[in-house]
Amino acid sequence: MRAVIVDCAIYRDGRRVEGPSDFSDALDEARGHGDAFLWIGLHEPSAKEFELVSSEFGLHALAVEDSLRAHQRPKLEVYDDSLFIVLKPVMYEPRSDTVTTDELMVFIGDSFVVTVRHGAGAPLAAVRERLEEEQDVLKHGPTAILYAVSDAVVDHYMDVAAELQTDLEELETEVFAPSGGDTKNTASRIYTFKRQVLEFRRATGPLAAPMERLAGSGLPFVQERSRPFFRDVSDHLTRANEQVEGLDRLLSDILSAHLAQMGVRQNDDMRKISAWAAMAAVPTMVAGIYGMNFQHMPELTWTWSYPVVIAVMAGIVFGLYRQFKRRGWL
Repeated sequence: MRAVIVDCAIYRDGRRVEGPSDFSDALDEARGHGDAFLWIGLHEPSAKEFELVSSEFGLHALAVEDSLRAHQRPKLEVYDDSLFIVLKPVMYEPRSDTVTTDELMVFIGDSFVVTVRHGAGAPLAAVRERLEEEQDVLKHGPTAILYAVSDAVVDHYMDVAAELQTDLEELETEVFAPSGGDTKNTASRIYTFKRQVLEFRRATGPLAAPMERLAGSGLPFVQERSRPFFRDVSDHLTRANEQVEGLDRLLSDILSAHLAQMGVRQNDDMRKISAWAAMAAVPTMVAGIYGMNFQHMPELTWTWSYPVVIAVMAGIVFGLYRQFKRRGWL
């Protein structure tokens, strides 16, 4: 069981204090003091391992099932003995243009906070360390943990959105370059980038409603004094969602522009092919006529017939070339 417990600590009056090593005894001690609470962090627990925690903390069976199965949408659920929220931290790898999402579940209740992480990203050690340095924040109890975790996840959305914006500007420059780049590779990159933005949008979009509820009033286990802080998180999330929507719209515009460029290039190619075909058709026609084996044909006995016919064909082809060149077909 210790393998899945990342950290377990009691906080009293904004300070971390030593407590029993067993989380069951630690919870009893935290509840024995009015100003204390227990924060236990788990990483990918099995059903059997999490059953020990859920039974001790009185977590709802549906929330426990969601925590074990993962692959949940961001949401907020209110149960009799706890508040349950699902967050989806996002990571971005610029080298491969890949967006990956993990899952983070947070339970808060009577004198306890339980966090469950799925995936290698979004560790909470930095959040815990920062909170332990801010005693005034920790004095607000489990609500402070929920705020700090949500704020860290949403702030990272902003960082990922900025990185995506930078890479998208590079892609836009490539698409609108005079050479046009590798058409097939560019189209593939645009499509792949759009899929990554869609993955990002699935993490940020559904979280808007839970953040608005936390910024409102009437939720159990959430202090009224924390509403301004959750409103701030909600504002940051709105900005992140606007950035994601802007990226998605810009990608659609870039894809449309790229397809239009491909159409223009194809039209140019077809005009060039048509021009060369027209110039080749004239000598082909003349040579075809004089290649027919008829006895009575004009100029067959004329000494200068061959060079004259060649000169006529060359003159017509040259005239067509000048005409197509003037119109920009060649």
